[in-house]
Amino acid sequence: MENWPKISVVLPIRNEAEFIARTIKYLQEQDYPRDKLEILVVVGDSTDNTAEIVQQIASEDERVRYFHNQKNWSSSARNIGAKAATGEIITYIDGHTYIDNDQLLKSTARLMSENNVSVLSRPQFLDTPENTTFQKAVACARKSPLGHGLDSTIYSEQDMLVNPASAGASYKREVFDTVGYFDESFDASEDYEFNYRISQAGYKAFTSLKLAVYYYPRNSFLTLFKQMVRYGRGRMRLARKHHGTLGLGTLIPPFFTLGLLGLPLVNNLSYTLGQLYSGCYLLYALAVIASATVVAARQGIAYLFLVPPIFLAIHLGLGCGFLLELITGKKIPKKQKNRIGK
Repeated sequence: MENWPKISVVLPIRNEAEFIARTIKYLQEQDYPRDKLEILVVVGDSTDNTAEIVQQIASEDERVRYFHNQKNWSSSARNIGAKAATGEIITYIDGHTYIDNDQLLKSTARLMSENNVSVLSRPQFLDTPENTTFQKAVACARKSPLGHGLDSTIYSEQDMLVNPASAGASYKREVFDTVGYFDESFDASEDYEFNYRISQAGYKAFTSLKLAVYYYPRNSFLTLFKQMVRYGRGRMRLARKHHGTLGLGTLIPPFFTLGLLGLPLVNNLSYTLGQLYSGCYLLYALAVIASATVVAARQGIAYLFLVPPIFLAIHLGLGCGFLLELITGKKIPKKQKNRIGK
């Protein structure tokens, strides 16, 4: 390409002091024309020194711009970045990201042009070089069919056209003009909600391994469970606004969680029904053990003991979050359901 488009990279972050300097450095070191790149870092109210780190970097590199996100949620940060961006392409990167090459932005511009698309999805793996054994186990579990959405392309290794709903990440400016911005009533799944509207508007996305980035997984059962609870709440809120997103993959975790709570009651009501009920969970356990065995055969015996409770934390977290939002979440007014965005 002779004339590279200007790219605005938006980083919606909060409490990322451990990773943010490295993430920005990966972007600063991209093989991309200096005058065609801007890095917009939108920082929520952090309890660490994230803001100071970003402000220092911005003072040393005119391509880096600091913004304060008073509302704190990622949805509002994404909007602040998109509205301030001056690039022809707007792409989003999380604060705790590892990028293993300097061609990500050139691949973004080239693949968007070559495939004549306005949206790019990308693989978002969890295999970073610094992962602990636990984090490696989380990465393996999340990548397996039991560990992520049934219709997700987030771990795809193929170059192909896809539905943008699950993994859209880079957009031409025209997309925002068409579908609006991110819905700021969402604390999680705001990207899925935005990408779902893009899909409904008729856009296709292209995905490629050349666009892959790597996120650092959670490093304990508790932080993983909390992350999944947040995702589960986001999925329920998404289903309230867009009923078409309420598929089997979304419903399995809450039914799984409710089933565990109701198992003693079913056993008391009917022995036969209780046996059938227990059989379903036995099949689940066998599927988890089989998946863990496959991982352990490749990675080592320790994974045989780590992967099953990781699956349980993922599924229970999603289920608990979904049910909490169902019970305590605010209903979305009819007018808000019908709007294209905020």
